Amino acid sequence: MNWKYCPAAIAGVLICATATLIHPQERAATPTETQPTVATTTEKGLEALGANQPQQALEFFNQALQINPDDAAANLLAATAALSLYKGDLAVKYAEKARTLDPNNWKVHTTLVAAYAAAGKKEQRDQERETLRKLHDDPQATEAMQTKGFLLEIFPVKQYRIEAIEYFHPVDRLHIYYRFLIRNSAGKRIWQIDAESNDFDEASWTKAHPDEAAAGKRQFQLVGADRDLHVDYRMFSGSADYDSIRAQVIEVIKEQTSPFPGEATP
Repeated sequence: MNWKYCPAAIAGVLICATATLIHPQERAATPTETQPTVATTTEKGLEALGANQPQQALEFFNQALQINPDDAAANLLAATAALSLYKGDLAVKYAEKARTLDPNNWKVHTTLVAAYAAAGKKEQRDQERETLRKLHDDPQATEAMQTKGFLLEIFPVKQYRIEAIEYFHPVDRLHIYYRFLIRNSAGKRIWQIDAESNDFDEASWTKAHPDEAAAGKRQFQLVGADRDLHVDYRMFSGSADYDSIRAQVIEVIKEQTSPFPGEATP
């Protein structure tokens, strides 16, 4: 089943008006009645995810898994819903089952890396990051090669939901290594913070810090942006280490006392 395009259906119940009342458990199913299927319940779960209702989505995906526990797509989608609920261990359980069922699926590995991150399993997280890098460089993995980056982690800070994206190679002219999307409780994207290291600033930094440059370090900037606004938060020297950059981004968000620009936009 191609779960991304599975057809929607409604399970109907036929009510017959008769003179004799029949207990529901005794009534035989009529040909017009339909039973829930993996396809129908998965479709409902996808609709719930799209409406920013991850708990309801997870319930639908669990219904699908009750019908067929070995449906790889339903397991993968259940992991996605669990991630949105910050249930890392649960996301790992579903994503690992999906990997067992469909080990060569690129989407399984992109979900696993975020699940391990949410569960605090850094060693497994980094193993999956390396798997994704290898797939990105594999000519046989067409979908992976065409992707610039992947969702590394989802985590909360204050009232916000943060989605951390890692790029396989720095993107855009400013060389963005990581992008942190900031969403409100309704799932609306209200701001972003990029960790970048552009070549223009790097040239002068290298001259001033030759030893650090020789050791492979660079100068980075944390920059906030939307369509019309640009905010320089801080500069620092070091490596493109996700965990250290993540910690600085959290500090920036916690220090934010006024609403982010996108919060004022209807």
